[in-house]
Amino acid sequence: MWNERFAEPDFTYGKEPNDFLASLNLSEFEGQVMCLAEGQGRNAVYLAGLGFEVTAVDLSDVGLARTQELAAERGVEVHTLQADLGIFTLEAASVDGVVMIFGHTPRHIRAHIHREIIKGLKPGGFFVLEGYRKEQIAYKTGGPSVDGMLYSLEELLEDFGESMEWRLAQNQEREVVEGAYHNGLAAVVQLFGTKR
Repeated sequence: MWNERFAEPDFTYGKEPNDFLASLNLSEFEGQVMCLAEGQGRNAVYLAGLGFEVTAVDLSDVGLARTQELAAERGVEVHTLQADLGIFTLEAASVDGVVMIFGHTPRHIRAHIHREIIKGLKPGGFFVLEGYRKEQIAYKTGGPSVDGMLYSLEELLEDFGESMEWRLAQNQEREVVEGAYHNGLAAVVQLFGTKR
């Protein structure tokens, strides 16, 4: 399904970074960043433009090819890695930041990913997430239509436990205008924090 969607002529979720990610001041951070479930690379390319060494991780080889296309267009370098997040692992304390924007997976896979993020982040490394909340089903403006694929703030905070110091951990209702498939008023959850 993702290969088909990412092969469409237009960039599925646009070429510009996610609004929440772009609103954050990341100037105190540097180094290696992993963008998980990165799709066609809009956030990875943005972060590379800020000076980070970025690896875009996605299951879709078509999405990763489009990532390289966008990186070349913007004159930045992005590494790509095709991987299934259900079995994806990070080396302990190996990255300075992890970004996951609208990366929706079943609950058991999500728990695995969150454990890997905690393990893989260096102390002081940052984590950014925006995703659709369970309430999003009623909005019908993007995202999965299955409750188990959607986030709740409470579940996220439980997954990360005491490992993170949150600067932002909030539910929001906001206009999401990101390509043809994310368009309109939406119920989202936003996290920004650093590893203790």
